[in-house]
Amino acid sequence: MSRLCVHTITTKPLSLEQCLTAFPKHGVAGITIWRQALENRDLRTVQRQTAEAGLEVVSLCRGGFFPATSASDRQKAIDDNLLAIEQAHALGAPLIVLVCGAVPGQALTESRKQITEGIAALLPAAEAAGVNLAIEPLHPMYADDRSAVNTLRQAHEICDALGSPKAVGIAVDVYHVWWDPDLQSQIDRAGATGRLHAFHLCDWKTPTTDLLNDRGLMGEGCINLREISDWVDGTGFTGFREVEIFSNKWWSGDQEEFLDKISRSYDLLYS
Repeated sequence: MSRLCVHTITTKPLSLEQCLTAFPKHGVAGITIWRQALENRDLRTVQRQTAEAGLEVVSLCRGGFFPATSASDRQKAIDDNLLAIEQAHALGAPLIVLVCGAVPGQALTESRKQITEGIAALLPAAEAAGVNLAIEPLHPMYADDRSAVNTLRQAHEICDALGSPKAVGIAVDVYHVWWDPDLQSQIDRAGATGRLHAFHLCDWKTPTTDLLNDRGLMGEGCINLREISDWVDGTGFTGFREVEIFSNKWWSGDQEEFLDKISRSYDLLYS
């Protein structure tokens, strides 16, 4: 349980303050804060409140969305990511998760080029702030407008193109990559290169009624969760296991009950 982290988006109906109260009661040790939860809040106060709650800030989510058809819009994305780095630094978050973005109708190769350029523009600020950046590949169903990076191999290629800086790595989210026949070898590669920065948990339900907001609680779906988790741990990764669930079903219910189910399903997965 010491490695259990929950994203604030997982309990979306709760305010940040409610998350800080509820998470520890259910054995949660870490918190990944989504940026919308920070609106109209003093970041130093949030940092203090999180520490007082006994929670470790695991990461800030999310940065990214670099591709655009105009240079001015690409610069706006870079500016927003620079702000995210400032926010992460103020919170004491060691990592920003990047959902890299895509442009409908634009060649994926061009979007990946713009993603690489965007991350390169952030590197000096990220390194100066001591904040790492994790490229999160998204399932190919999101290749049109959410991410042109859809496999771990593509994420590795971007890291290679950047010269493999220590500040840039990869976030492995089972929902997005469980289907990949190269998954184990690419996880091994991430471990061997020091690029494995984050590991996200949920499940893929069958049938899935909403491709964005019908993720399952661990054990509700068909993902080989324990096997993938063992591959991740086999690299020497000892970081948090982050529960990130987008679910209209669970958002519409009692969030304390949901947190209890998260804790129980997590405990069962690793027992």
